[in-house]
Amino acid sequence: MTCQAADPIATEDIPDLIQQRYESLKTFRADFVQELTNVASGEVQLRKGRIWFRQPSQVRWETTDPEKELLIVGPDAAWDYIEDEEVAIKYSVAGLLDSKTILRFISGKANIKEDFVVKTEWQGADKVRSKWGKGFTVLQLVPKEPEPGMVLAYVGVEPDTGLLRQVMIVDFYGNGNEVRLSDVALDVKLGAEMFTFTPPKNVHIEDNTQGF
Repeated sequence: MTCQAADPIATEDIPDLIQQRYESLKTFRADFVQELTNVASGEVQLRKGRIWFRQPSQVRWETTDPEKELLIVGPDAAWDYIEDEEVAIKYSVAGLLDSKTILRFISGKANIKEDFVVKTEWQGADKVRSKWGKGFTVLQLVPKEPEPGMVLAYVGVEPDTGLLRQVMIVDFYGNGNEVRLSDVALDVKLGAEMFTFTPPKNVHIEDNTQGF
């Protein structure tokens, strides 16, 4: 099932639309391109893969290029499995979703109006809109409680559906973490097994459930 177009709503109403969308959304699947920018070195790393989402805030984030990595946020635990390094890192679900990361947006845990000062216009807004294009409504989000991992964020939203299609987080050092979603399918059938993980044999396990 794909998105059904409707009349775009006013920009100032977009945060409410985003919240309503994620409260009503049951599942989605999307391809992603992630762009990690290191300001100090000028290096830009691209990652590609697919994301699956199921309420309540369960995520399967599968990176296929340039190396395989599997991030699963399930009902009881979260895992980050790096296949080539034979390492699986276990996190608490609450700790991972409460952190100010891209995952907080993808999982619908970010409350745009409560967590951020939302700006529809700012210095440089036209530059961001020009770079992103695609007809999205672009918002600048200033965290009310900044952390080193997020001092600024931008979201690109489908103005007729409230679905987040592009997110960029800027950290204290000016590094960027941008995720672009494409081929988004809503209300797809996803089994519970997609959001569970059992570490393969001979894999080194790091237990970080006491903190993130």
